Amino acid sequence: MRFEKWQALGNDYLILEAAALPQPLDAALVRRLCDRHAGPGADGVLELSAPRDPGRVARLRIFNPDGSEAELSGNGARQAVLYLRRAGWTERDEFAIETLAGEIRPEILSETTCRMAMGRARLRSKDYPDGPEDGTGTIAGHRFQHVSIGNPQCAIRVGSQAELDALDLTALGPAIEHDPRFPNRTNVSFWCATGPGAIRARIFERGVGETQSSGTGACGAAVAHVLGGGDSPATVALDGGTLTVGVGPALDVDLSGWAVPVYAGELSPEFSSAAISD
Repeated sequence: MRFEKWQALGNDYLILEAAALPQPLDAALVRRLCDRHAGPGADGVLELSAPRDPGRVARLRIFNPDGSEAELSGNGARQAVLYLRRAGWTERDEFAIETLAGEIRPEILSETTCRMAMGRARLRSKDYPDGPEDGTGTIAGHRFQHVSIGNPQCAIRVGSQAELDALDLTALGPAIEHDPRFPNRTNVSFWCATGPGAIRARIFERGVGETQSSGTGACGAAVAHVLGGGDSPATVALDGGTLTVGVGPALDVDLSGWAVPVYAGELSPEFSSAAISD
């Protein structure tokens, strides 16, 4: 079972091609792969396969380290896009891939950077079904903005960077993630404005916990920033680095950033047979 490990702003994924797998991915195998002691270790797994629509280059499935499947990951999708180009799946600079969240259209900017049209953000969705039209609410003493951009985001603005840095996301995140108002759980983006088109954010991801970086989390914070009168595009400073998010008048979102390979590897027969038997 061969794989490549990539990372974007410290958010690392294992990339597998479905045609080369000895068995379909399942939650148990994903958990073993992401285990940083018993497996290669990663924040998630990306599975690439032939597209169902011949007009697209590939189908992308994204798995969280707990084995659950995510609709979308900005960092993960960017790694997959640059892998596809590097591995020879396409020679085009602009193309389309399939995800659970719908079609994603990337533009390759260099060997290590790309811009992705992420689709249109929604303020009302199945992930916050009883919320008001504007997607706002109050939770844990904070006002929040619900944003659905592939994944559900709960964007919470705080007053200053000092206040943001002082937050204990380990204590705050789980209760918000599992609040019954979010039937599919939710990611949480705590953010503050540091300039007209600049944001500092910390991200708590469902099924992951606090993470150095999250592309969809950055998008959720940027949408909330623009809805509050901030400028677009917005640079979003995360613990792992900076992403650029453009938000259009109709809440069409694009995300730009980098991703690089870390190494290629092959799992041992002992690991593979143990994973299959678990």
